[in-house]
Amino acid sequence: MFKRTHIASAVVMAFTCQFAFAQEEAPKTPENNVDEMEVIQVSGIRGSLNKALDEKRASVQIVDAIVAEDIGKFPDNNVVEALQRVTGVQTTGRGAGEVSAVSIRGLTDVNTTVNGRAIFTGAGRDVALQDIPASLLSGVTVYKTRSADQIERGIAGAIDIKTHRPFNFEGEKVVLAARAIYSDQPDEVDPNISALLSNRWEIDGAGEFGALFNISYAETHYRDDTITAGAVFPFFTDKPHYNYSPYSRIPNRDSQDNLIWQGGLENGLPTSPGSTLDIEGVPTEYLLARDAIFGTSFTGLRKRPAASVSLQWAPDETLEITAEGFYTGYENESQNAMWFSNTFENGNGFIETPTVFDGTNVIKEKQAIGAGGFQSGDFSYGKTDSYLYALGAEWQASDYLTINTEVVYQDSEYKTDFFAMRFDRVSTGLDVDFNDKDGVPGIAFWDDPNTAVNEADMAAIENWNAGTIYDNGGGNSGDSISFTVDSEYLLGGTFIDKVKFGGRFENRSAQEFTRTDDEGIGNTSVASLIEQLVAAGASGDGSGLIFQVDDYFDGRADVFNSFITADGSYLLKNADVVRQVYGAEVEDLATTFDIDETSYAFYATTNFFITEDISGEFGLRYVNYEQDMKFYDPEKNGELTTGKNKTDKILPSLVLNWNITDDVVGRVAYTETLRMPNFADLNTVVRLQDPLTDNPYGTGTGGNSNLQPTESKNYDLSLEWYFADTSSIYAAYFKREIEGLVLPGRKTEVLEGNDGQTRPYVISTSVNASSGELSGFELGAVYFPENLPELLNGFGVQASFTMLDSSQETPDFNEAGEVTEYVKSQMSGVSDESYSIVGIYERDSFDMRLSYVWRSEFYTGNEAAIFANPIQFWNRPEQSLDFQFSYNVNDDFVVTFDATNILDDVYQSYYGEGNDNLFNFGNGIYSRTFALGARYSF
Repeated sequence: MFKRTHIASAVVMAFTCQFAFAQEEAPKTPENNVDEMEVIQVSGIRGSLNKALDEKRASVQIVDAIVAEDIGKFPDNNVVEALQRVTGVQTTGRGAGEVSAVSIRGLTDVNTTVNGRAIFTGAGRDVALQDIPASLLSGVTVYKTRSADQIERGIAGAIDIKTHRPFNFEGEKVVLAARAIYSDQPDEVDPNISALLSNRWEIDGAGEFGALFNISYAETHYRDDTITAGAVFPFFTDKPHYNYSPYSRIPNRDSQDNLIWQGGLENGLPTSPGSTLDIEGVPTEYLLARDAIFGTSFTGLRKRPAASVSLQWAPDETLEITAEGFYTGYENESQNAMWFSNTFENGNGFIETPTVFDGTNVIKEKQAIGAGGFQSGDFSYGKTDSYLYALGAEWQASDYLTINTEVVYQDSEYKTDFFAMRFDRVSTGLDVDFNDKDGVPGIAFWDDPNTAVNEADMAAIENWNAGTIYDNGGGNSGDSISFTVDSEYLLGGTFIDKVKFGGRFENRSAQEFTRTDDEGIGNTSVASLIEQLVAAGASGDGSGLIFQVDDYFDGRADVFNSFITADGSYLLKNADVVRQVYGAEVEDLATTFDIDETSYAFYATTNFFITEDISGEFGLRYVNYEQDMKFYDPEKNGELTTGKNKTDKILPSLVLNWNITDDVVGRVAYTETLRMPNFADLNTVVRLQDPLTDNPYGTGTGGNSNLQPTESKNYDLSLEWYFADTSSIYAAYFKREIEGLVLPGRKTEVLEGNDGQTRPYVISTSVNASSGELSGFELGAVYFPENLPELLNGFGVQASFTMLDSSQETPDFNEAGEVTEYVKSQMSGVSDESYSIVGIYERDSFDMRLSYVWRSEFYTGNEAAIFANPIQFWNRPEQSLDFQFSYNVNDDFVVTFDATNILDDVYQSYYGEGNDNLFNFGNGIYSRTFALGARYSF
């Protein structure tokens, strides 16, 4: 056996990012010691895919898997990026240098576990998967059906992340690696490093002991540029109602307070030429136009440390004790440089006749005189620390009975600070094309020849006045303690093979905190503000206040090349001085909610055989949740309201597996799962947002302490053909019937805003107001042809295709909050079609992969319910092309090159299904990355 000192001497070599070699997990029972254990070395792409297929084939449930070699060889930094190549899995939320969201078969409600343990971030229900580096994992299993012995949450499915353990290896194991990653948008090179150190020893009289230490650290500089055509309002034509001016905006209500038009409709106002609105009894034609155009350059630096520690002890052949710790950290500082311009007139200045899209009343191009605008420099700092500690034991009480028990404690805290400053002005005039280049808008500001400064220059300090500052902060936290017991009894009968039974208890807390303050300053130019800040003691000569963006949107839009905002990091560094000049004070953090949740579950399952080739599992799971809630209103001196809620359910599960032949497996499953309400959605306190423009409506958001879980009945049918050792074709049909979907109910109330003005606010409150159905078909394949010519030997393909059909009944609400009708729409985040294809070429000394992922357009969420455009946001089709190459210098040393986002697309969104050009919305460009790396293992 290897000595303990070998591990101690290796700890100092803690630099790696991904593991070149993964090994077959040893059976959990301690009698399988090293001398008897069969260890399968997985040292290539083909071998790792073979292991994933073996896991899929052996599982009772319908699953897909990836193992460490897959993750290590893909050019991915975190779990989300690695999962996008799994059949039926879609990823989205690209931005800030990564992909952040994952869905299974189109649904985003995924329950995440680490080594089977529920895990969360802050006050959330689940972990931020992008915080978990790929280099920390031995494998990931995606469960598309669920057994009663698994945690019931997640109507989309479950993702179990497996970390390395010392008993997975024969003896001493050390793996070191590093990558240098270049991102083209920020033009920076970042490190991604980690280390795996593991060993196991025989201790005389005390059995076997193993220890593993795994760390990872990554930095990412990012820059995302966006340009967006704003929301839509109705405007008069050149022949308005006699009480109004040509081309002025049509108010929501007339002089008698009668409603003229309602915002937030599923399909928006009609777009046919000649469409009219009733204005004081007169049918009046209208035009639809955007109220604004704006853009951002979002830059920042993110740091992610992570660590996993695993200690295992097998004192004898019947007992194995495991103690583990798991840590993920997140630290991010970002500058969001934003420019914003209204596109309607500040008065009744002359404008030329606007241009509309053919066959519509929607304005494509227009001019504006005296349009107001602002630049905003928003700086955010956020930090998360999440810890998990577990102590468990597996006891083989007899030849027939095995008992597993574990206690887990978690603690996660997120903190954030935000400081922003606006620069304001009123422009002489502008020309705007809301859709200049296939969804990308364009804008040009006029220069007034009577002024000394070029007003079209968005980077000229002289053009800007000092505006409002926003000094906010907050965070959230959560902790939990859970206890589980799982027992398995082998019956060995001709019909019932074994039974499992057990339970889980958890006590969970979730809290949220906030502080907000905003202050204005009048009649002060930016140049004058700099002088005041320096005089009050700000650092340097004050030039640090200015943050300039160059090469904006990479020249892909007909807009200015440069613009300035306040530098948020300078504001935060000189926060006390800025507050002094603005007459502001630091607000104390105030609690907004404090929720305590107690839950417990009991389950029983039985594995049975109908014939020698037909087997299955039937189970029942009883769950009970109780919430004790406290909500505080910071705007009313912390006024307290309380609430209680309770849910209990019985959830059945049934799976039938049929070994049709030695190579073909069929599966049928019926399961029930649920989604518990997010803690933030339970908060009944309404938060108001005053309008950014002269929109007469503000908005408000609030929760509902009486929310019930969303429930799903799940039907699955799959067929899997394993026609060679590393080749397989598998297909599945599935259906989800979902009840109690949480949506924002809406009503309009006249309230006093944060700015002291009284106006109507459209209040959105979470309600169980919808039901839906999702069905689909997925097809996957792994194929390595045999008997190829020598040059092509090692060529293979991994491919998947998913086709989905989703629908939900979405309610429209009137101003009183009453449902006026139900509109059929797609579910959020669901693409009708998606596919991935990976070309693989593996030789003795090198291997490479070229990976392409595509998904069709998809609905992503709703706009604020105060505009005339369709309320739904949609994303255009998305694609990604990545490449990886690795070369084995020798058996222990590997060098790599990889590239991501090679196609460098513009990612685009729009309002309403099928309106990608008529109601175009956002456009974003993100970094391509190129990385060089090395891995050394011994």
